[in-house]
Amino acid sequence: MALQIIGAGFGRTGTASLKLALEQLGFAPCYHMTEVIEQPAHIDRWMDVVAGKPDWDAIFGAYQACVDFPASSYYREIAEAYPNAKVLLSVRDPDTWFDSIYATIMSPKMVENISGTPFGELNRRTIWDKFGGRIHERAHMVECFKRHTEEVKATIDPDRLLVYEVKQGWGPLCEFLGVAVPDAAFPHVNSTEETKKILEMLFSGSGGEPTDSQRDQAVDRLYKREPDAGERH
Repeated sequence: MALQIIGAGFGRTGTASLKLALEQLGFAPCYHMTEVIEQPAHIDRWMDVVAGKPDWDAIFGAYQACVDFPASSYYREIAEAYPNAKVLLSVRDPDTWFDSIYATIMSPKMVENISGTPFGELNRRTIWDKFGGRIHERAHMVECFKRHTEEVKATIDPDRLLVYEVKQGWGPLCEFLGVAVPDAAFPHVNSTEETKKILEMLFSGSGGEPTDSQRDQAVDRLYKREPDAGERH
């Protein structure tokens, strides 16, 4: 199975909703940071990427799509590895994006809780360092967001790229992918408040490493799965 869709958008641009939408459209499973949370063995695979020894098939071999960090940090390399895949750049208002990351995935408390853990090292090397480590500086991060958007548009062939906001719903996404619009509402999950609760569930304990049960419960809650439902992808 070759990757068909590459998400170039940063985390907190609707990537969890986009994952569910792509899977509903038949591009399942879709890789998201939650795959790393559920499958900690993937941390070593991403650290190989950091070391300049990527094995993309080892990461994405079972997946049809990818969105979110850490994949979006390497969209260019992944696009070169899978030249037939389409690229999806999820965006939102840059200031609102910063408000969201500062309250959730890059909050000072989150950074403190995971620092010194394997998951924290993954975040540092594949995400925080990409922003020069200045992840709590609004002006810098907003500028990085804008620059990333322009870089993707300049790098990826326009025929291969869709710049997209999840609030646009099914229409542009389905047209870009050449699939029918589903007879169902577009999924919307992972609000800022809900994400804060999920991260607290995962990373508030001593040592910063969640248990397997905490991982499963948090991911199920994020995607609004029933407690005994949902396949692990």
